[in-house]
Amino acid sequence: MNLDDLARRVHATARLTGRFVLRSGRVTDEYFDKYQFEADPVLLDALAGEMAALVPADTEVLAGLEMGGIAVVTALGRHTGLPCAFVRKAAKPYGTARLAEGADVAGRRVLVVEDVVTSGGQVAVSTRRLRELGARIDAALCVIDRQEGGAEALAAEEIGLRALLRRADLERAAGGAGS
Repeated sequence: MNLDDLARRVHATARLTGRFVLRSGRVTDEYFDKYQFEADPVLLDALAGEMAALVPADTEVLAGLEMGGIAVVTALGRHTGLPCAFVRKAAKPYGTARLAEGADVAGRRVLVVEDVVTSGGQVAVSTRRLRELGARIDAALCVIDRQEGGAEALAAEEIGLRALLRRADLERAAGGAGS
């Protein structure tokens, strides 16, 4: 399956229309329900296979963000052989009380993995917290960049955003559908 085929599949599987409030607080009439492509094991595996080529060569750990990034990072880890960390929005107050479970991030080159980036807010927050734990992070990778300022906001935090698909790719693959 090539990127255009993947874009068509993601668009057909995950694009919803209506009125949606995004994490950033913005309201939109189009929403990509990432759980729809993450719940399809064949599609998720194909996406992860293509994403593997976008992983920087010096990456030591893949860090998936709760909740959607967890499925993506697990599939991506299968294709790269890299260990994974699962990053919570906040450290749990019991058990290990860790922010990041799984692979240790301290002193290691970490790639933050997310499903959909809009404003880049959660990637920025999680990256700051991972850096406080000693992770060395200069890049993030997502399945879809909605092209709504996330890449620019992350650049201001010294995080380069790599995206498998951009909103424009999805619209083009669907024959110009979408807003």
